Amino acid sequence: MPVGDEMLAHATAPGRSEEMAATAMSSRPNRRVVVLTCMDTRIDPYALLGLARGEAHILRNAGGLVTDDVLRSLAASQRLLGTAEVVVVMHRGCGLEGGSDEDFHAQLSADGPPPSWRLGAFADVEQALREGLARLRESAELVVRDGVRGFIFDPANGTLEEPEASG
Repeated sequence: MPVGDEMLAHATAPGRSEEMAATAMSSRPNRRVVVLTCMDTRIDPYALLGLARGEAHILRNAGGLVTDDVLRSLAASQRLLGTAEVVVVMHRGCGLEGGSDEDFHAQLSADGPPPSWRLGAFADVEQALREGLARLRESAELVVRDGVRGFIFDPANGTLEEPEASG
């Protein structure tokens, strides 16, 4: 059975819709925070950061990078839904660390037109985090830019740290 079919069966099982309904919950996160993190399956932002459903907006992408689409989502979160803090969680051992934008671009271009976006590979996770935080703090699209923090998770030992010059 394809995984999508398994997921649909789980979601439509008897009593599941009542369990998942959020009729008393707002789309506004009650802790007024947005978490940006990598899509890596080893990261569970709810468990890692002590969050429950309804407390935060969670944005995920390859690398936990501050992309144009992340800025779009953050602007909507702040301006339309009242969030006031942004927490970025990158991680050690990321698949983008040590990669090559040029090689990836060449691979994609071999299969058709070149993409309009870049992979976002980086050599140093702490430097990539600092650059992402700087972009957030300089983004006019965001109304709250002083409540931006950055952390690095290590999936090998489960630790979370805030590197110097990122807070």
